Amino acid sequence: MNRYPLWKYLTVLAALIIGLLYTLPNFFGESPAVQIAGAKTSVKIDNSVLARAQQVLAERGIESTGAFYEQNGPVGAVRIRFATPDIQLAAKDALEKAFNPNPEDPDYTIALNLLSASPNWLTAIGARPMYLGLDLRGGVHFLLEVDMQGALTGRYDSLANDVRSSLRDARIPVSGVERSDHSVVARFDSEQSRDDAVSELRRRMGDMAFTTGTSGDSFLLTGVLTETAIAQVQAHALRQNIVTLHNRINELGVAEPVIQQQGADRIIVQLPGVQDVAKAKEILGRTATLEIRMVDDSPSAMAALSSGNVPFGLERYTDSDGRPLLLRRQVVLTGENLQDAQPGRDQQTQQPSVNLTLDAKGARIFRDVTRDNVGKRMAILLFENNKGQVVTAPVIRGEIPGGQVQISGSMNAQEASDIALLLRAGSLAAPMSIIEERTIGPSLGADNIKMGFNSTLYGFLAIAVFIILYYHLFGLFSTLGLAFNVLLLLAVLSMLQATLTLPGIAAIALTLGMAIDANVLINERIREELRAGLPPQQAIFHGFDRAWGTILDSNLTTLIVGIALLAFGSGPVRGFAVVHCIGILTSMFSSVVGVRALANLWYGRQRKLQSISIGQIWKPKQD
Repeated sequence: MNRYPLWKYLTVLAALIIGLLYTLPNFFGESPAVQIAGAKTSVKIDNSVLARAQQVLAERGIESTGAFYEQNGPVGAVRIRFATPDIQLAAKDALEKAFNPNPEDPDYTIALNLLSASPNWLTAIGARPMYLGLDLRGGVHFLLEVDMQGALTGRYDSLANDVRSSLRDARIPVSGVERSDHSVVARFDSEQSRDDAVSELRRRMGDMAFTTGTSGDSFLLTGVLTETAIAQVQAHALRQNIVTLHNRINELGVAEPVIQQQGADRIIVQLPGVQDVAKAKEILGRTATLEIRMVDDSPSAMAALSSGNVPFGLERYTDSDGRPLLLRRQVVLTGENLQDAQPGRDQQTQQPSVNLTLDAKGARIFRDVTRDNVGKRMAILLFENNKGQVVTAPVIRGEIPGGQVQISGSMNAQEASDIALLLRAGSLAAPMSIIEERTIGPSLGADNIKMGFNSTLYGFLAIAVFIILYYHLFGLFSTLGLAFNVLLLLAVLSMLQATLTLPGIAAIALTLGMAIDANVLINERIREELRAGLPPQQAIFHGFDRAWGTILDSNLTTLIVGIALLAFGSGPVRGFAVVHCIGILTSMFSSVVGVRALANLWYGRQRKLQSISIGQIWKPKQD
């Protein structure tokens, strides 16, 4: 009656082994480390950088406990572990001097970090520790303010181009179109042209309000965004900046950053494990803005370039091979118009390419520009730290309609993938400034971990002592099931690579109380069956079987609340909810399946069982 089939015992044993293996990395702690990443899009990190770093450390007599290269984003990163923080700081100084001889223009970001100290054999089977939040691991916290006026300025620059294109398509003569603060002003030589422009632009650009006026002999048409459109621009700028920060920080290997909106124009950025505030700023500074401009290859421009002069209206840049280029100042498109960028291959030549997808406005502008500039070159620039770099400058072969753009040329598959990723993640919709920063040291995080661990441990011991004294052997079964539950919970969180915070530790402590509640229900049900006169074997069977319905109902109602917190909460609330929901599921398995397996192993083979150790069974008084 109380015997599991072999497959159930094997299932519990497999769960126990998996729980041990995937929980184990969390007990090895972290080692101080130095991370080397590229500070510019043109700087690639590969195994040669790793070899160079190891050579620099060997020459300085600095020993490391492990070093590896990890491809993470377009440039990857090199990470080197050390035994103590003192060695870590000495290594950082040595690497900084070797890799960045010119501190004013660094090629590499050398940042202090923390890495898991778990052995390689655990890492090889995918057993990694949970990520720790800022309150447990230490790190840096920034509060960024988005320049909404800058976002509007960029939007009006784009609208000025739209107005020019619309008037040109409608064949309406215009003397000039320019942005004036937060408005677009068009000048006309006749009142009739201005009135025609009003009708055309109101039809095409419904998110703008137009007014007319005069200035000397010119007839003016001034357009401004409506209040609704301004709110949309600002909301879009905030969303795009958050997405861009996620992409760029993830590419630089910062584990589980927290990036979320605060208020109407602010963004919170938390980088756990990063102790160097200056380098954290460099990481944020790697966010880039994208622009597309025309290249001037005319004989006069090239002659001026060869003589070292830059003609008016042009700017000098260098391409990826270091060759000089002259670009027009007028911006054709910005990253605002780019919806997607993916690597691919040219269908005719099978050469690696980058396939861009533009939005409707960008597609219209790009079609007009490519139609009017066949045979000329178009440059794609990324601006990082106010320094522009030409990613690629292909020749326009013909008109490109539909918003599907293919960039091909002298690039391999890896370079195509890198360019696509940089273009996809590189555009900020508006400038940002840091208005608050603070550092949480690793010692404070260690104190939080110690207090959270001790509170959970003492709570577990108190529950174990009570349950064993009250239920005897079945109390021991319940205690082992409780330990099994914590083991499974930590293993699942580690496998999911969840981020553990102080609220998460609170959820683990709460899970202990909820898990023991299920065992209390089972033990009391077994006692009731014994009081009713059932034999011990039947009492055990019916106790587990009939308590299951109550356990399921109570845990489902609690799970509903946890899912609601997960769906509608944010930040620490979501962290609590994740641990809470997983803890409910693991407690149901450990209490019903794990504890029953122990009871079956101990009592299931005893055919003539006379009594069981489940504490004092109080029988009801007889009237």
